[in-house]
Amino acid sequence: MTAPAMIHHQVAPFLTWCDGHWRVQLWLTAVAPPPIGVYLRLELDNEERLLPMAATTQRGRFQVYQAALVPAPACPLTVYAFKVLLADRQCWLDAAGPSPRMPLRERFFRLNTEQAPPDWVPDQVFYQIFPERFRNGDPGCSPRAGAYAPRAERPIRAKAWGEPIDPERPDSEFYGGDLIGVRESLDYLDDLGVTAILLNPIFTSPSVHKYDIEDFEHVDPYLGGNHALADLRVAATGRGMRLVLDAVFNHTSDTHPWFNRWGTHAAVGAYQGVAAPLRGAYTFHDPADPESYHCWQGAKSLPVLDFGDPCVREYFLDGEDAIVRRWLRPPYSADGWRIDVAHMLGEGTGARHNARVLRALRHAVREESPRAYILGEHFAEATRWLQGDQEDGAMNYYGFAVPVRAFLAGQDVNYHPIALDAAGFEAWLTDARSRIPYANQLCQLNLLGSHDTTRFLTLVGEDPFLMRLALLLLFTYPGVPCIYYGDEIGMAGRDNPYNRACFDWDEDHWDRPLRAWVQTLARRRREHRALRRGAYQGLLACGDLFGYARYLGNELVILIVNRGALPQNGVRVPLDGLPGRAMNLGVLLGECPWGLGGDILTLDLGPKEGLLLRGELTVDLEPA
Repeated sequence: MTAPAMIHHQVAPFLTWCDGHWRVQLWLTAVAPPPIGVYLRLELDNEERLLPMAATTQRGRFQVYQAALVPAPACPLTVYAFKVLLADRQCWLDAAGPSPRMPLRERFFRLNTEQAPPDWVPDQVFYQIFPERFRNGDPGCSPRAGAYAPRAERPIRAKAWGEPIDPERPDSEFYGGDLIGVRESLDYLDDLGVTAILLNPIFTSPSVHKYDIEDFEHVDPYLGGNHALADLRVAATGRGMRLVLDAVFNHTSDTHPWFNRWGTHAAVGAYQGVAAPLRGAYTFHDPADPESYHCWQGAKSLPVLDFGDPCVREYFLDGEDAIVRRWLRPPYSADGWRIDVAHMLGEGTGARHNARVLRALRHAVREESPRAYILGEHFAEATRWLQGDQEDGAMNYYGFAVPVRAFLAGQDVNYHPIALDAAGFEAWLTDARSRIPYANQLCQLNLLGSHDTTRFLTLVGEDPFLMRLALLLLFTYPGVPCIYYGDEIGMAGRDNPYNRACFDWDEDHWDRPLRAWVQTLARRRREHRALRRGAYQGLLACGDLFGYARYLGNELVILIVNRGALPQNGVRVPLDGLPGRAMNLGVLLGECPWGLGGDILTLDLGPKEGLLLRGELTVDLEPA
């Protein structure tokens, strides 16, 4: 007896809110004899509950089974799976796919019935800007050589735009990029297809990177000050663009008045002794030794904050005018926060009670601005933070950037060699995607690189074809695409500081075809809702060949790529597992020969080539 194909996604019509409850559908292909029983498996009080599912309508080749999902009363997260009893076996379906037995709970579908991410996020195209290196809009506010010298380091060096970076002074060479320059570049970003800007830290700080914040209440004057941010907000709003800021709450600068390591502030800081008013904001492993303070990754310029201290909680999260709240208010009205090293925030050392701190942060943000985006930074697997109660999405290194790097560049997160074929690539993506609610997956910030990584073009040996494939995946995979400034014009660069070079505004130096490719991808994503909000279904994962479908309503989009250096002719992609038959297929991107015969898509793919098709399903997936 053949096992039926089973389909369930956390999009309509498979999961819908209807008349005060969640309606769940499982679609099964016909088998003879029919199933003995079809069940929705829940854990309402941590005990198994099997709810019979009723056979309803026939949708194409599928019989639809339906049940009302009862949310778990004790917590907002409800987990569920499906159990199908046949005459000779069991078939289970969880978020990672079919199984012949009951799967581990971690593979179950997850639904946060109380806390949803902001509805606007999946429709965006983000662009990450490192402000000091993007554009100098007002040379009059640029720092001069010798400024910022409170530490026992050399004074900063002011340099001409585009002058080579000295690797011996990566954090103290200033080129004068500012928020005025960002504002003046909005037409450029709008033309590229960008709808949301993610800024690296902008608050007063003595370094280029500004993760060592000295004053959380003011935008750095060398970036233009508070008025420059307000002006940027107005200009971005006029173009319908969102603006997300970087929240660096895990640590302060050692020059912050609370800490005052160098004695540059009149008030006594924690470094000066145990009698300091805010000594409890930091942890000293030996109270008698001021140098024993707990700092981020051993960096003495970054003393870590203790969120177990009431003053820290009040100032950053709980107070009426807390930092996390005030920048969400006019005239700045930020659309959200990227939480730097979100997994490290905690009480004392060791990120103790990290979840409690992040839930408090979420509460403050939601109370102040219910539609603000809460984005966490995690280089490693981030499942626990993405269940809906802490973050809306993460910088998706583990679930996208790193597997794409492994598949296309043969390197892992540490730049060590790794061999990953298409089957391993699909398994990695599935592991990461299936462990979080799909609503949160659609809000994951997918990226190829950032200010913390080697530029992707460098990782692939400056191969323009692999770069194009990576961007094709970026704009079509579930989640929100984010371009790191300059990637679209072909900027290359190894890890810090070379990945933070000045944006090259000389258009004669641009890779114009690459920028046009990004423009086209952004336009295709904007035009096709299935690419922004649709279900994901794997179609092909073998050797160098990888492909998937995205669908919503009756719209179907199919992507097939060949990462290999050799052509792949006569590639056959079965489509019979889709919820309806594919029809009216046409090319969105690509030039390779292809054809559709029945439920088989056949194509010839050249080396490092991809094909993006758009069509319709014979079954309209809009809720009945």
